[in-house]
Amino acid sequence: MSVPNQPSPVKLIMSLISPEDTIVSQVCEELTEKYGEIDFISDLLPFNYTGYYCQEMGSLLWRRFISFDKLISRNYIIAIKLNTNEMEKNFLDFRGGRRVNIDPGFVSLENLILATGKNYIHRVYLNKGIFAELTLVYKRKSFRPLEWTYPDYKNRQAIEIFNRIREKCYYQLMTDSEN
Repeated sequence: MSVPNQPSPVKLIMSLISPEDTIVSQVCEELTEKYGEIDFISDLLPFNYTGYYCQEMGSLLWRRFISFDKLISRNYIIAIKLNTNEMEKNFLDFRGGRRVNIDPGFVSLENLILATGKNYIHRVYLNKGIFAELTLVYKRKSFRPLEWTYPDYKNRQAIEIFNRIREKCYYQLMTDSEN
């Protein structure tokens, strides 16, 4: 018989996609107020993997990945996804289209999980309309993509980013366990 226990806390991450870096900066300020200091922000990366957002936000899109200093409990991801959905509404254009896409998730020592409102065969329902997607797994000293991993999460640059964020998470967990 298994004995339920609490898993270790995780590193909150977010993907911010927008045609305007100034909006990303504003969103980062709001996220900092809500979730604490940002301890990692990626370079501005071109987002040209899909046309999914083009009609709503235009064809020249940019992304930044960020992570937060404070480790969180995994069960907070539902409330965080619901909150980021509401935050996106604060940045609508005059037609009612989004000017930023905010996708939260978390990095653990084992994997990278994204939160989404969309169901699919590889997603697990959590609660309140939010699903968890296992996006990357950590094995052989690096994150590895899965069959369904989005192309922009499986490229070398993204994997390096998430490996760095995992290192931060590992260090924080080891430091906390010593205290």
